[in-house]
Amino acid sequence: MKLSIVIPVYNEKDTFLPLLDRVRQTPFDKEIILVEDCSTDGTRDILKKLAEEDTSLKCIFHEKNMGKGAALATGFKHVEGDIVIIQDADLEYNPEEYPVILAPILDGRADVVYGSRFLGSPQRVHLFWHYVGNKAFTLFSNIFTNINLTDMETCYKAFRATLLTRFTIRSKRFGIEPEITAKFARLKCKIYEVPVSYSGRDYAEGKKIGWKDGVAAFFWIVYYNLNRSMH
Repeated sequence: MKLSIVIPVYNEKDTFLPLLDRVRQTPFDKEIILVEDCSTDGTRDILKKLAEEDTSLKCIFHEKNMGKGAALATGFKHVEGDIVIIQDADLEYNPEEYPVILAPILDGRADVVYGSRFLGSPQRVHLFWHYVGNKAFTLFSNIFTNINLTDMETCYKAFRATLLTRFTIRSKRFGIEPEITAKFARLKCKIYEVPVSYSGRDYAEGKKIGWKDGVAAFFWIVYYNLNRSMH
């Protein structure tokens, strides 16, 4: 079993190297795919130097900023492993929890696993309205997909790589979360959730998703669920 870890990177000069160290320490045969989305804070130069020093990394560079969805779509094209996991380049999610996330796939129960922040693991206490928004988005998504997720917006989504042949990512920004959820549900995938910890950050610490992305999420939930012929 080979694990493909796809990491979109944008303006994370203070976090992506510590995050990368944590990913490297995970106990799996793995490939690490970093998609640099035209950062403006020095991240790009750091990653270019890293790519020269460590040729085992797959580093892809966008020539203009395109968004998280576009970065993931680029990364998915380079996947060679058996299982894919999405990893943000900040330190909000802990790669040490990969074994918990991957277990339902490895033992044959699941095609897809979501790491839920709302199933009881340790959480940083902050940003009440983000919590409310996440719960609202998940509920709204569940109404359309008829699955009972607790955390549709989570970064941690792991799935069998063969699923990449069955749909195309169209979202450029944060619409990727409702889009991929709608498509997993439409494919009748066996989906599991497992608890994961969450060290959320605030805007002063670099959080990027804003209220406009929240408003857009409701639109994308409707769009990707009602356009059922869209793969």
